[in-house]
Amino acid sequence: MSDEKKKKKKAINRLKTMYPLRANIDKGYERSVEATKAGKPTAWSMVNWWEADPILKAMDIEIVYPENYGAVCAAFGKAQAFLDRSDAEGFPTHMCGYARNCIGYAAKMKELGEIPSEAPMGGMPKPMLLLCSGALCDARIKWFQALGRYLDAPVWTVEMPHPGVEESQMPGVREKAIDFMVKELREFVVFLERLTGRKMDWNKLDEIANDLIAINKIWYDLNEMRKVRPCPMHSRDFWTCMNASLFPAGDPKEALRLYQDMYDEVKQRVDDKIGAVANEKYRMIFGELPPWHALKIFDELAERGWNFVIESWAYQAPKPMDYSKISDPIERIATQTYQWLTGYFEDALKEKEYMGYFAYPYIEWARTFQCDGALFHPLITCRTATNHLILAQDRLLSKWNVPAMIAEGDIVDLNLFDYADTMRKAEVLEEMMDHHKKVRQERGLEW
Repeated sequence: MSDEKKKKKKAINRLKTMYPLRANIDKGYERSVEATKAGKPTAWSMVNWWEADPILKAMDIEIVYPENYGAVCAAFGKAQAFLDRSDAEGFPTHMCGYARNCIGYAAKMKELGEIPSEAPMGGMPKPMLLLCSGALCDARIKWFQALGRYLDAPVWTVEMPHPGVEESQMPGVREKAIDFMVKELREFVVFLERLTGRKMDWNKLDEIANDLIAINKIWYDLNEMRKVRPCPMHSRDFWTCMNASLFPAGDPKEALRLYQDMYDEVKQRVDDKIGAVANEKYRMIFGELPPWHALKIFDELAERGWNFVIESWAYQAPKPMDYSKISDPIERIATQTYQWLTGYFEDALKEKEYMGYFAYPYIEWARTFQCDGALFHPLITCRTATNHLILAQDRLLSKWNVPAMIAEGDIVDLNLFDYADTMRKAEVLEEMMDHHKKVRQERGLEW
């Protein structure tokens, strides 16, 4: 290995506890393939923010997440063949990169009659259920319906109310939204019982729901420690390890133990004043999902002193709350999911920031994490992950004198991300951050 490569490898001081957590996540694909061979039912599931996951797990259904697998394919450099196949099947090239990867994968698997040999991490086994979510994204329902061309599996959609910032604070809205979700989830349980011929184990569901709440509490607390200077944990470790919370396919108790280990390591770094970047010059926000095919950009920016200390709201754990008085596990599940969606709405309304569930958290975090700038990565194939970023860029600058740069790209399609142009923009942003730091000091702000 050359001296230059050694230097870049050390630019980010990765957490040691990240490695076993990542390995545990990766085992999920191998486990799902083996489970399917053994006759165990498997579901392909969209990320649903813990709304349906505990129910699937309590019914002993193995879960595979095509969105996460799209990131895996991109990171391994294997996505392009699946994207090309999706295009050849007649699906639009401007569609969600995760959807294109999944549809191309399914088409090839149907053609071969087995998992494609080039599929990384053992691939996704054929599912007996497609679990869709109505939350946030444009392509979701039609994407899983389109998989019917290639997979003989029923589609079930779990819905999630999306009240606006103002509407969410009106009397009775919270109760009605959670009641709606509880009703939907009870119908989902009945459907699964008919599909599998099994009955729900309510004690098991109760335990799993509590485990996922505990996981999210420690994951939230862990990330809160990143507010200190120097920040002990870089976004690279967040993106590597969020899956155990966001895509809880494995044993939740094992995930909880591994997150506790990570918490302890981060706490030790805080106590010892050890940063994730040796010379933390700029404390950064990263907006939306990263370019999974070009994660090396974080290392190159770390060489310049950029420490990414906080990331997009949608992939963070919900703000902690007290669930102890909610005896019904279904209601507890619905409440946690709703808390994830609306947990920042009350503060957003106080600040008159009405695009609360996407743009507002950046405004809060810029102050509480004392950030110098932001790198926003609008996803050309995802309107939901893009429409708020220009607003957030404007509000960060006008409210806190925190500048942000825009680097367009895609989560899967590497052809849509201009690496060299992003690095040129980074140099310009550094000049802006240096200037606005002086302005914040003149304004008497905290940082």
